[in-house]
Amino acid sequence: MERTTQIAQYLLSQPEPKRSEMETLHARILQLQPGCMLWFLDGLDPTGKIVSNPNIGYGLRTIHYANGKTKTFYQVGLSGNTTGISVYIMGIADKKYLSTTFGDSLGKASTSGYCIKFKTLQEINLNVLEAAIQMGFTNH
Repeated sequence: MERTTQIAQYLLSQPEPKRSEMETLHARILQLQPGCMLWFLDGLDPTGKIVSNPNIGYGLRTIHYANGKTKTFYQVGLSGNTTGISVYIMGIADKKYLSTTFGDSLGKASTSGYCIKFKTLQEINLNVLEAAIQMGFTNH
């Protein structure tokens, strides 16, 4: 199945209002990074076991492992979770960077080393979230 079709089906599978909010974020991420590579990860391992929430990825980065191997992956990710929406900013070396740089001005969101999680767009500052996403595209 084509990636854009998988993404559209994934977005349609989300309950409202999460669906509309994820569609809004998807469109805004594409405006921030037009023409970026799109990813869709269904959350299943090779045996079909659920190992994560499905997610949409944007952009392209190379992960360098200590053993010298490399892997391509996305720069920014978007996923629905049980309580709302997660935005992933990959490749940040400083695990406190998101919280110290964006945490206080994001609104009602929690941050981890690479994830910004919130219940609804109404509870966060969308301009600050977009700044964090843009940083995810330029910080590599």
